[in-house]
Amino acid sequence: MKELFEKKQAWSKEEIAGIEYNLLKGLMGARTTEAVEAAITYANYLNSIGITNSNYPVFLKILAVRNHSVIDALLGTRDPFLFMSSIQPNYFTVATCFSFLAKYHPAEIYSKTLGIILGVFQATYSNPLDGYKIYPPTIADMSSLGKHLIERKGQDDLLNRSILDILDKISELEGQNIDEEMEDLAVHAHNIRNNFFDSTKRLIDVIPDVLLRTEPNLDPEISPRKQVSLAKAEGKKKDTGGSGTPGEE
Repeated sequence: MKELFEKKQAWSKEEIAGIEYNLLKGLMGARTTEAVEAAITYANYLNSIGITNSNYPVFLKILAVRNHSVIDALLGTRDPFLFMSSIQPNYFTVATCFSFLAKYHPAEIYSKTLGIILGVFQATYSNPLDGYKIYPPTIADMSSLGKHLIERKGQDDLLNRSILDILDKISELEGQNIDEEMEDLAVHAHNIRNNFFDSTKRLIDVIPDVLLRTEPNLDPEISPRKQVSLAKAEGKKKDTGGSGTPGEE
């Protein structure tokens, strides 16, 4: 029995960090009420410290959370299109944003999340050639971008207009005579844009059908319980002899 209490389990820093990371992944999955509430609290904290060149990858991780309340907490009152404006566009940021577009089905992505992503692309490809040097999009990337156009909303919709403007910028790469891949990319961007504007054509004619399919059986988004202030929660504890439950009214 003495040996049992004298034994110590050695844990390396890497192992502890791995445990913390796995717990954080569970939190970001937002699959339970408790996880959603914890993710909202974490997003609120990130919002309070602000995005910087030394922490922006963590902010990008939050953008992958499919929960309106978490994204709202991360953004606060900031304009989604300007959320990443303090970060110089780079390969990692742009590649991550394109991966988000590939992951989400049409009309599934939260409008504010899409606004943040489009803001990154606007900053990156305001000068198309400079943007191409930072991150050269592929034809698949352009299809992932174009699939988020909502045809029934028309060109006056803010998100549609932003996507169309980015496609227009990429199409300006046509005729640069740098390489064949750039030329094909520019032509594809032009074709997506043209098919959106041409009433006789459809996006399905230029974007693979499998990308344009919606997902009708998505897991429902979990909402947090109604939050109360700490002062109110403490008052409830006093009124109930210490049995009050924060987060419920």
